[in-house]
Amino acid sequence: MRKNIHPNYRTVAFHDTQIDQYFFIGSTVGTQQTIVRDGTEYPYMAIDVSSSSHPFYTGEQRSHGNEGRIAQFKRRYRKSK
Repeated sequence: MRKNIHPNYRTVAFHDTQIDQYFFIGSTVGTQQTIVRDGTEYPYMAIDVSSSSHPFYTGEQRSHGNEGRIAQFKRRYRKSK
Protein backbone atom coordinates (compact mmCIF):
# COMPACT_ATOMS: atom_id res chain seq x y z
CA MET A 1 0.00 0.00 0.00
CA ARG A 2 1.06 3.56 -0.60
CA LYS A 3 2.08 5.47 2.49
CA ASN A 4 0.58 8.74 3.74
CA ILE A 5 -2.59 8.59 1.60
CA HIS A 6 -4.96 6.77 3.93
CA PRO A 7 -7.01 8.56 6.59
CA ASN A 8 -6.29 7.94 10.25
CA TYR A 9 -8.72 5.21 11.40
CA ARG A 10 -9.19 5.21 15.18
CA THR A 11 -11.81 4.86 17.90
CA VAL A 12 -13.82 8.08 18.26
CA ALA A 13 -16.20 9.07 21.09
CA PHE A 14 -19.48 10.26 19.54
CA HIS A 15 -21.66 12.14 22.04
CA ASP A 16 -25.40 12.26 21.37
CA THR A 17 -26.21 15.56 23.08
CA GLN A 18 -29.96 15.01 22.94
CA ILE A 19 -29.90 12.03 25.33
CA ASP A 20 -26.38 12.49 26.77
CA GLN A 21 -25.08 9.11 25.62
CA TYR A 22 -21.61 8.22 24.31
CA PHE A 23 -20.80 5.81 21.48
CA PHE A 24 -17.27 4.57 20.85
CA ILE A 25 -16.98 3.69 17.16
CA GLY A 26 -14.07 3.30 14.77
CA SER A 27 -14.03 6.25 12.40
CA THR A 28 -11.87 8.47 10.22
CA VAL A 29 -13.65 11.69 11.19
CA GLY A 30 -11.32 14.59 11.79
CA THR A 31 -11.75 16.48 15.05
CA GLN A 32 -9.60 18.67 17.25
CA GLN A 33 -11.46 17.97 20.50
CA THR A 34 -10.62 15.08 22.82
CA ILE A 35 -12.24 13.50 25.85
CA VAL A 36 -10.87 11.19 28.53
CA ARG A 37 -13.09 8.19 29.35
CA ASP A 38 -11.98 5.31 31.57
CA GLY A 39 -8.41 6.59 31.56
CA THR A 40 -8.10 6.65 27.77
CA GLU A 41 -8.11 9.77 25.61
CA TYR A 42 -10.40 9.62 22.57
CA PRO A 43 -11.15 12.09 19.79
CA TYR A 44 -14.53 13.70 20.58
CA MET A 45 -17.40 14.46 18.18
CA ALA A 46 -20.73 15.89 19.36
CA ILE A 47 -23.79 14.88 17.33
CA ASP A 48 -27.39 16.07 17.58
CA VAL A 49 -29.19 12.82 16.81
CA SER A 50 -28.31 9.14 16.69
CA SER A 51 -30.18 5.87 16.34
CA SER A 52 -30.82 5.96 20.09
CA SER A 53 -32.61 9.30 19.97
CA HIS A 54 -34.12 9.50 16.47
CA PRO A 55 -37.95 9.14 16.48
CA PHE A 56 -37.91 6.61 13.63
CA TYR A 57 -35.74 4.17 15.58
CA THR A 58 -37.22 4.80 19.02
CA GLY A 59 -40.84 4.49 17.88
CA GLU A 60 -41.80 7.86 19.30
CA GLN A 61 -43.91 9.91 16.95
CA ARG A 62 -44.03 13.63 17.45
CA SER A 63 -47.30 15.23 16.56
CA HIS A 64 -47.34 18.91 15.78
CA GLY A 65 -50.94 19.39 16.85
CA ASN A 66 -51.86 20.82 13.47
CA GLU A 67 -54.76 19.37 11.63
CA GLY A 68 -54.54 18.78 7.90
CA ARG A 69 -55.83 21.05 5.17
CA ILE A 70 -58.86 18.88 4.42
CA ALA A 71 -59.84 18.75 8.08
CA GLN A 72 -59.52 22.53 8.31
CA PHE A 73 -61.70 22.94 5.21
CA LYS A 74 -64.40 20.59 6.54
CA ARG A 75 -64.40 22.27 9.95
CA ARG A 76 -64.64 25.74 8.43
CA TYR A 77 -67.44 25.04 5.97
CA ARG A 78 -69.41 22.58 8.09
CA LYS A 79 -70.80 25.47 10.10
CA SER A 80 -72.13 27.35 7.09
CA LYS A 81 -74.64 24.63 6.06
